[in-house]
Amino acid sequence: MSSAQTTGPAHFDDDDYPAYTMGRAAEMLGTTPGFLRSLDEAKLITPQRSEGGHRRYSRYQLRLAARARELVDQGTALEAACRIIILEDQLAEALRINEQMRAKEQPPQA
Repeated sequence: MSSAQTTGPAHFDDDDYPAYTMGRAAEMLGTTPGFLRSLDEAKLITPQRSEGGHRRYSRYQLRLAARARELVDQGTALEAACRIIILEDQLAEALRINEQMRAKEQPPQA
């Protein structure tokens, strides 16, 4: 076995790879395919499509859908839940970028 050979496809660790069918995604989330379609209609997640036109979801999209399900189950309207999730995601990204910038600005310690 050569050292250049990998143990599996590179997309196994890719959070954005559309690995899950709508049925499997709904099963994993304990929800219905209709709920996932409503998240697409609300523009929270836009699943990729297979060659046959079927929706395919990534792990990242499933995390957003799980958060939406949690908020809706707590009584939050779907549109409000989607807005909350978008804002949470934007904040997390801004904090990540801020941390990266701070790490670059710190002088090396002697």
